Amino acid sequence: MTQKRAAEILRILQGSFSTPRIASSARDPFKALIRTVLSQNTADRNSRRAFENLSKKFELTPETLAKADVKEIEEAITVAGLYRNKSKVIKNLSRIVLEKFSGSLDFIYSLPFEKARETLMAMPGVGPKTADVVLLFCAEKPTLPVDTHVNRVSKRLGLAPSNADYEGVRQALQALYPPKDYLPVHLLLIALGRKICKARKPLCKICPVTTLCPSRRLYD
Repeated sequence: MTQKRAAEILRILQGSFSTPRIASSARDPFKALIRTVLSQNTADRNSRRAFENLSKKFELTPETLAKADVKEIEEAITVAGLYRNKSKVIKNLSRIVLEKFSGSLDFIYSLPFEKARETLMAMPGVGPKTADVVLLFCAEKPTLPVDTHVNRVSKRLGLAPSNADYEGVRQALQALYPPKDYLPVHLLLIALGRKICKARKPLCKICPVTTLCPSRRLYD
């Protein structure tokens, strides 16, 4: 029954929201890595601005960022949260990609999913969400990244256990949807979370899937 309800939720969301356009930088593995690092513990708008500022200041390649002064990276990404730490992570990641992988993350295309994920997560500053974003968006690997919106919305909708950690939510969603739907599920749950199913005051009265939501009574 949950699988049928999950499919209906996706169908309604596809009719209610336009699937966000994926930026070309999100398809480039290195740029996707940097973009996702900037998004960690940061509001969506601020992480986008930080990425744009960094792009204007530097060519976003491992070679350029590995050589860049960490203070100049800091200045470019100040709008992002934890910018001092993130600037060090970005410089270090760039150096590792340059030295260990000859300046390319193309291994994500050729390695099996689990091995590619493990290799990405072995890099400092790369957690499961960052790895999953790079693998799904760039290599179309079968994984469903869980950001704060996906985590909150999937639990409220009863698509994942309320006490599940990152892996628990990811596995629960992947069990409900076929791999071809992982990207739209990820994007549409984020859209719902940003616009309607907000953290503090969800707008249940205008939510397109409110009749399928077991949590709606909590916010009446």
